[in-house]
Amino acid sequence: MTRESSPRRILIIDDDPDVVTYLETVFRDNGYEPLCATDGDAGLELARAQLPDLICLDISMPAPSGVRVYRELRGDPKLSGIPVVMVTGVLRQFEEFIGRRRQVPPPDGYIAKPFQVEELLSVVRRLLRTPAATS
Repeated sequence: MTRESSPRRILIIDDDPDVVTYLETVFRDNGYEPLCATDGDAGLELARAQLPDLICLDISMPAPSGVRVYRELRGDPKLSGIPVVMVTGVLRQFEEFIGRRRQVPPPDGYIAKPFQVEELLSVVRRLLRTPAATS
């Protein structure tokens, strides 16, 4: 199977295993290939090895924080063009924090926890320019 005909890969980086399992199921059920990491270092390593089509990144993680992981993603020329969707329970504070920072561009999308599946999929489809899955 060529890369063009294979499912789009979405890297999930979240320290909550339940969230990772949930997102993995949602993405797989909607025709995507999920890649999973439960900490920032593993996520960065997986991103560099697999070059996913999109990254779903939790902000509130222990060291390294989601913010630090995001900065590393944006600072790496090999990864800087991959769309990043921030998933966070502290959306407003994070948007204000990133808005004050000029050294990194804002993420491509934000999803507030708890989120609706259709909201998440809508953002993912928009960023990947993929149609809705048909069952």
